[in-house]
Amino acid sequence: MRLIALPLSLILLFATSMLRAAEEQTAEEQAPKVIAYYELAPSIVVNVKGKAKYIRCDVQLMTRDENRLPAISLHAPALRHELILLLSDQQGDEIRTTKGKERLRKVALKALRKVMKQLEGEEIIDDLFFTTYLVQ
Repeated sequence: MRLIALPLSLILLFATSMLRAAEEQTAEEQAPKVIAYYELAPSIVVNVKGKAKYIRCDVQLMTRDENRLPAISLHAPALRHELILLLSDQQGDEIRTTKGKERLRKVALKALRKVMKQLEGEEIIDDLFFTTYLVQ
């Protein structure tokens, strides 16, 4: 086996460049993610079951990584569809109460995460907020 002698400066240059590349990769991985919101516009208005006739709501979806907004935007029609089906299956009297609103929020979040998991392979959506909520 024959060893090749390399100049020390070449070895140091190679080691320095490898170290710099590793540091840059670590910095990118550790960079704080920026929270971003996506509004499902326009307002969602659907008929509900029971004595109440309809619900009108505005929904904001939150992600902890703003780089995921394009995926949410791309699948907004599927997300709206899922929400429309979910909302139209609700009992109006139940979703009027504070507990009912919160239960609906959690169920809607779970449903939209499932849609994103099917379409993107990741849940992507970290939270869901009703910014307008009216049941009549």
